[in-house]
Amino acid sequence: MKIEEAIVYVIVQRNGGMTTDQIADAINRQKLYQRKDGLPVTSKQVYATICRFPEMFTKEAGRIMLMI
Repeated sequence: MKIEEAIVYVIVQRNGGMTTDQIADAINRQKLYQRKDGLPVTSKQVYATICRFPEMFTKEAGRIMLMI
């Protein structure tokens, strides 16, 4: 699973907006995505991914939500 797919998955599971910290924690807890270096996903990595896909994600009131 790609990191953007893991982000979508956890947001859909939650059925609402989440902070980047909450998203990273959920991805790591459920082991949805593994970095190549084996370290846990960080909130900065989540934020960078969200910025790369503005057509998929929106940021409102400190929470990340799906556009789709």
